[in-house]
Amino acid sequence: MYEIGYNGSGFAFDNEQPRHRIYLQDYQLASRLITNGEYLEFIQAGGYNNPDYWLGEGWTTARSQHWQAPLYWEQIDGNWWLMTLSGMRQINQSEPVCHVSFYEADAYARWAGKRLPTEAEWEVATANLSVQGNLLETGILHPTPTTGGNQLNQMFGDVWEWTNSTHQPYPGYRLETGIIGEYNGKLMCNRLVLRGGSCVTPQSHIRSSYRNFYPPATRWQFSGIRLAQTL
Repeated sequence: MYEIGYNGSGFAFDNEQPRHRIYLQDYQLASRLITNGEYLEFIQAGGYNNPDYWLGEGWTTARSQHWQAPLYWEQIDGNWWLMTLSGMRQINQSEPVCHVSFYEADAYARWAGKRLPTEAEWEVATANLSVQGNLLETGILHPTPTTGGNQLNQMFGDVWEWTNSTHQPYPGYRLETGIIGEYNGKLMCNRLVLRGGSCVTPQSHIRSSYRNFYPPATRWQFSGIRLAQTL
């Protein structure tokens, strides 16, 4: 039994509260994010053309949008390139894959024999970690390869991590009146939660309890993949 949700005296959004108890089965998170090279193996294995790995709506979306790689990837003369904030560059296979939708992240996880973490699993794992990583203040503005070992790393910064949790109100949540209630409270439908911030997130803006959320087909965000499994 654990507690999640914001617990402090500083600023937090309404959807991070109230703090509440939750039960988790034993689980394990990957120590790092999935890389471009690992995702390229999924592409080369025909992952985008095999409906076995995809949720029904994800498969329909991928086919109708003609997805064959993450957003901003382009194959030129047999090599994969990526459009970045500093222009086109060849794919660095050691960098975390980004600009993938929830559907793609989930399909990759199934192909790999794993799953995406829940947002509660992610938050519990980061409860005692300091907020540091490749965030906006580094000035890199692009995901970077991990430099860590087997311990959890890249939990903050680099890319927002898709979870398998829908953006729903916490137990005891009450919609704020007025303009404040027009933001998070009105968007608790048809969205999946992402955690951890990215390479363009200010360090002062991110915390363990922060809940980002987007429709599952969203790809423009710096969004990536961390795998999980139940023990």
